[in-house]
Amino acid sequence: MEMMMNMVQAINAALSGEMERDPSVVLLGEDVGVDGGVFRVTDGLIDRFGEDRVIDTPLAEAGIAGVAIGMALNGLRPVAEIQFMGFSYLVLNQMINHAARMRNRTRGKLTVPMVLRMPYGAGIKALEHHSESTEALYAQIPGLKVVVPSTPLEAKGLLISSIRDPDPVVFLEPTRSYRMLKEEVPEGEHLVPLGKARTVQEGDDVTIVGWGAMIPLIQRAVADLKGSAEIIDLRTISPMDSHAVVESVKRTGRAVVVHEAPRSFGPGAEIAARIYEGAILKLEAPVERVTAPDITVPLPKGEDRYYVNEKKIKEGVERALRF
Repeated sequence: MEMMMNMVQAINAALSGEMERDPSVVLLGEDVGVDGGVFRVTDGLIDRFGEDRVIDTPLAEAGIAGVAIGMALNGLRPVAEIQFMGFSYLVLNQMINHAARMRNRTRGKLTVPMVLRMPYGAGIKALEHHSESTEALYAQIPGLKVVVPSTPLEAKGLLISSIRDPDPVVFLEPTRSYRMLKEEVPEGEHLVPLGKARTVQEGDDVTIVGWGAMIPLIQRAVADLKGSAEIIDLRTISPMDSHAVVESVKRTGRAVVVHEAPRSFGPGAEIAARIYEGAILKLEAPVERVTAPDITVPLPKGEDRYYVNEKKIKEGVERALRF
């Protein structure tokens, strides 16, 4: 049976289902219990599963991550929430030096099956550290998986797979997409594999790669395109499904990468490098990148000029097609 859900509801359903299925799954974070989270993603879960499994923590991000790592090392499967990506930099020491390295450090004797959830990205006119897209920071760390859903259906399937994964996963939830659309989502188990991209739309003239909130923007941007665009939802930034991207570009001969992170040293540069390494002789144009500028996220009044939009995406695609 399926139900119409937005992304908030789909994530809540994934958490609820996994807590019902597996008593080792626990939630922790700032206001995840009584208040149901800053975006109400965990609403109602403390009533169903109790305060021993849905734990309100102090405002201490490093502590949240450290406790989650300890839980994971002792048989639990914690899902820790950081209220906004801009608050997550305090957890980098724990995630880099412990969560990401534990499997290698112990030669596989210990693993850290935890999920670090956090809203990320601009589009809701919040302040700078509430609107950042710094997924490249986490994707560059060996031992961490970085996952970004683009739709409610994807969110449920990817989160369940992340919770069941034996290693630490950073699960980034695009705030712009939380309540942007509804679609049918299975009430029961629904799994989407990590590390496997999704072809959203097939095409012959250009490959467009994106993830998260960029996917609906890309779809609208190319709706009246003079040409046939293939759209790839990367789903997992790390490990990246390079094969899907490169094979698509070999067929289309052109590539555009779209992300809301700043341009320099962003994920788009890595994707472009892999395209050049794997498909350079098939390219008919340089790889285009449509990104945010290399500035701090502005105050809400300036967000519309900063944010990637349909017009910027369309212009990038047209540049690739004209070359």
